[in-house]
Amino acid sequence: MKQQNNQITTMQMMGLMLLAYLFSFSIRLIWVYQFKDHSAFMWNGELMINTNDGYFWASGAQHSLWGMHSDNPRIPEMWKYGTVAVTAFLTKYTPFSLETVILYLPAVISSLVVIPIILIARLYGKVLWGFLAALLGSIAWSYYNRTMVGYYDTDMFSAMAPMFILYFLMKSTIDFDLKSALYAALMVAIYPFLYDAGRAIIYAIGIIYSLYMIWYHRNEKVTYQSLILLFVALIPLPFVAPWNYLLKFALLFGIFTFFKKSTLSQKNLIIISTILFIMFMIFGHALSLIIHKTMAYLMTGTTQEGLHFYGVKQTVREAGHIPFSTFANRVSGSTIGVFIALIGYAVLVFRHRQFILALPLIGIGVFALWGGLRFTVYAVPVAAMSAIYLFVVISEYITDKRVKYIFLIISTALMIYPNITHIIAYKVPTVLKKVEVQDLSMLDKVADSKDYTLAWWDYGYPIWFYSDTNTLIDGGKHNNDNFIISKIMQTTSPVLAANLSRLAVETYVDSNYSVVADVLFKNGEKDQIDPNRFLAKLEDPNYQLPPKTRDIYLYMPLRMMNIFPTVSLFGNLDLTTGKKERRMMFFLAYARQQKGGKIIMDNGIIFDTKKGIIQQGQGSLRIKSLVTVQMGKDGHAIQQVYPFHRDATTMIIYMKDYQRFVILDQETFYSMYVQMFILGKYDKNLFELVVSSPYSKIYKLKK
Repeated sequence: MKQQNNQITTMQMMGLMLLAYLFSFSIRLIWVYQFKDHSAFMWNGELMINTNDGYFWASGAQHSLWGMHSDNPRIPEMWKYGTVAVTAFLTKYTPFSLETVILYLPAVISSLVVIPIILIARLYGKVLWGFLAALLGSIAWSYYNRTMVGYYDTDMFSAMAPMFILYFLMKSTIDFDLKSALYAALMVAIYPFLYDAGRAIIYAIGIIYSLYMIWYHRNEKVTYQSLILLFVALIPLPFVAPWNYLLKFALLFGIFTFFKKSTLSQKNLIIISTILFIMFMIFGHALSLIIHKTMAYLMTGTTQEGLHFYGVKQTVREAGHIPFSTFANRVSGSTIGVFIALIGYAVLVFRHRQFILALPLIGIGVFALWGGLRFTVYAVPVAAMSAIYLFVVISEYITDKRVKYIFLIISTALMIYPNITHIIAYKVPTVLKKVEVQDLSMLDKVADSKDYTLAWWDYGYPIWFYSDTNTLIDGGKHNNDNFIISKIMQTTSPVLAANLSRLAVETYVDSNYSVVADVLFKNGEKDQIDPNRFLAKLEDPNYQLPPKTRDIYLYMPLRMMNIFPTVSLFGNLDLTTGKKERRMMFFLAYARQQKGGKIIMDNGIIFDTKKGIIQQGQGSLRIKSLVTVQMGKDGHAIQQVYPFHRDATTMIIYMKDYQRFVILDQETFYSMYVQMFILGKYDKNLFELVVSSPYSKIYKLKK
């Protein structure tokens, strides 16, 4: 460590990379250690993953490996998405099961971020800086959260791959070796395969690089050669994967070889690079993509054109505004840490102007204050380098080498400490528990792969993976069809629920998987249908439905109780105005203590069982009835009703098996979800109960 960069051999540097990589990977095993003995989180002998979106990619791997989900129009193709390709390859050619691969792959891939961090520092002769920054950047709060063991998603590539691109671009501005630009272009070309969602970030880095090179190195011939390589990499090709990537690689190598032998004048190179830049802006939709990505995370409320459907972005936690303290914690582990990083970045740019190229990564991280916490991950590696660099600059004023290195180690440790404490406390559970997966596995045994399971979008991907059925909405399909599922779950009419289910699925398939709500209501068209009248017609048992081509199942899980008010937002709308149809009440509570005839609940509500009223603060409500429900030995619900005030409209359900109270209005009490899941009541002429457990009920549509 006492050696300067020019004294450190390649093997020594690789040793530091390996050490940093092992540190990153080992820290991620803390979660495994914490949950390895929890059988409730195990399936097929392995811990399950802890992110819903992971089941999207895992289902794609199932399709590539075993041909599953062949009737699912949403299944990701192997050669279009690197996550699926890498997963399928490792599952097929290693002794590890699919469950093991998807569990550990995020830690394996994301820990590679230590390599470009150390390489960037080596460009400036400060490998120790890079090593210490790699320790911090690889496990900092936000990066860890989205790349931990079990967080199987494309986020494992989100910050790691841009750092490699950043390294090669920075290197090309220092050594002016066209090979560096070629390697950067190759990484840019393959980036959409690894992380398509981050294309706007790479576009921004490409534009910054172009401006930088023209501003500082406009008189260098290699500048325009580098830009030509970069723009070719950025321009999308109109071919299907993997041919688009292979062709682009061939083009890049061909252009590179041509430049090595060519005597093209600088003027011609400028013309060619200008034409390619214009092509990039047009065919890459660069400006529109960046604006669209920004506006997509700033939009809230109902849609403004056509019918007024409820927008999903504001109900997703990661897409909401976050306070500065949250931003600071997620980027650097603490508020002090992020200020150190911001100051360090300013010093970095002042001393090494090439770090201007990292501005898009810092910028997108700051955008998280408005766009949501998911964007903080991009800023983490650069923030780590910036913070440690500030310590390196300060250490330059320490003459005693021993004191200098002690200062750097202690300063880095203090930056790492809050992130480690967060990791230890971050005991995120798996997406589903074993008992829930068992229910979906039972559905898999009775359903066909062409069948549809109607459920809220949170459960779409796990339903694919464990039951091999299709869904109408899922974690990546947030559109107006949320209204359809929400309406089915909250309507009080079993006939409407059954008719809408059949009509929605058959319309979806027949319309080549278009947005069902838009098709049914002719949303935004001149002959747009009044949705209220249309839904009223669906309450007619004799409504003429399209021919049945597949079975349909309704999935009603216990865990949806916690988000049922949110689910209801999408269906509790008059689509013609965008206003709520009614004021809904749905509260969950546990009894904290009982004094005489009064039950004091954990949310502050007091239930007077003698007077039949509930109180919260100064307000009170009369209760119509208390309904207790308990699962009998035969799997059917046993209910008892205790009436209070006939003219009241508030109900209370006591779920004995869960020791949970549900306080709700009368109309919500008669909704399909409450009746069919909580109370176990359903129209046997319309539905058949095929799976029943304390954790979920799955009904088969008979129509």
